[in-house]
Amino acid sequence: MAVLLVIFIGSVGVIGFVMKQYRDNDRIYAQASEEFTKTNEASGGEIAPKVVDFDALRQVNAEVAAWIYCEGTVIDYPVLQGGDNKFYLSHTYEKDYSVSGSIFADCHNRPGFADANTILYGHHMKNDSMFATLENWQDQQYYEDHPVMWLLTPEQDYKIELFSGYMTSARADTYTMIQEPGEEMDAYLEKALSQSAFQTDVKLDRESRYVLLSTCAYVFDNARAVLHGKLVPAGSAGGTPLTGSGVEAGQEN
Repeated sequence: MAVLLVIFIGSVGVIGFVMKQYRDNDRIYAQASEEFTKTNEASGGEIAPKVVDFDALRQVNAEVAAWIYCEGTVIDYPVLQGGDNKFYLSHTYEKDYSVSGSIFADCHNRPGFADANTILYGHHMKNDSMFATLENWQDQQYYEDHPVMWLLTPEQDYKIELFSGYMTSARADTYTMIQEPGEEMDAYLEKALSQSAFQTDVKLDRESRYVLLSTCAYVFDNARAVLHGKLVPAGSAGGTPLTGSGVEAGQEN
């Protein structure tokens, strides 16, 4: 009985420690949003709803690459890009240890979202923070309520027009690195459309760049919940449709 009591007390202690870590992480990022972002008074339509003080933010950490935001959700975080894909799994934007880590871009992508497709990772936390809510886009109504996100960078604000979301494997070719537009990227986008759990009318094109948002899922071994989005510069109407593919988001294959 004494052994069981010790185990119980230890378990409660571990759970308490983890929950404190969750609360601390939520507080850190809420404070970051309050300190480094403000509402854009001119927002609406194609204009970003937030303004980010990247000069001040990069004084804290020069590896801040962007800020990602989705209205009506918990997604409101700085985006980091380091020299590997391990550090920000367990460190905040301030480079302090955290079980929640950070949202970060794949280290193999070129800086500035210059690649045809840039991959962003974030943990699936049990309190629904970080990228845990990506799996919500498996539902058509949730997509219709949250069809876009915003990616704010020092150089340009982008609307992320979401066009595909699904469950996949960590080993899937979903994570293929594609730097330049062309036939490989066309095929990649077509496959993403064919796997989507929701339908949309977003038009895809070769001129645009894209992002893949990824988090762990717990529906099968090494499962991942992913979202694909098209980067549309704030104030822009988009690019030219994909040449020869005949594929538009929302079209059944």
